[in-house]
Amino acid sequence: MMKFISRPHLLIGIAMMLAAWLAVAIKPTIILADQLDKFELEQVIPKQFMGWKTEEMTNHLVNPEEQASINQIYSQTLSRSYINQNGQRVMLSIAYGKDQRDSVGVHLPEGCYGGQGFTIDATNKVNLQTKYGSIPASRLIASKPGRVEPITYWLTVGNKAVYGGWDMKKLKLDYAFKRMIPDGFLIRVSSIDDKVNDAYMLQVAFTNDLLSSLTPSQRLRLMGASPESI
Repeated sequence: MMKFISRPHLLIGIAMMLAAWLAVAIKPTIILADQLDKFELEQVIPKQFMGWKTEEMTNHLVNPEEQASINQIYSQTLSRSYINQNGQRVMLSIAYGKDQRDSVGVHLPEGCYGGQGFTIDATNKVNLQTKYGSIPASRLIASKPGRVEPITYWLTVGNKAVYGGWDMKKLKLDYAFKRMIPDGFLIRVSSIDDKVNDAYMLQVAFTNDLLSSLTPSQRLRLMGASPESI
């Protein structure tokens, strides 16, 4: 006796087939980074600029276990400490990933510092104002006994800076529909200072000086471009 497939089961089967077809049809194949000039962090980011110079980092945050997971996510990483003529210090961390599809995550400061035993205040979204336009960024305070570290960071996916969460997922999906694999940066600027507002003002000044030391194309890679350029 022939068995008939019920309508609900038929619809489920069709939906599964369509989902499988769609996954293949929009599978990203174009690597965006291959269409751009190479961006070598150690070469592009100057060790000395506009009154800032690097100094030896004596308090690394990332332990070897976390570094192993970061190496799986990012193609390049850079961590430096800078000091200016006034003795003010700022720590800069930049991570670059050639593949920023949804299957690839980012190692956000909230997780990195939290894993090191820091207490993390709520993350606030801000528009980081620079000489070259505003950047959608996030701010938080990581603290432990004897240390308060205000942090500013921002993310780029492809050629646009975005907040994390849904904004990032949506942009990655936009690229996926264009069959493109975007690259991305995570840029973090922080300083140890219990005067939080002063710390954030220093970080803005440092960011402006850093951006001013780069070429227009290099600056655009770190800042991200406008949505219309995607």
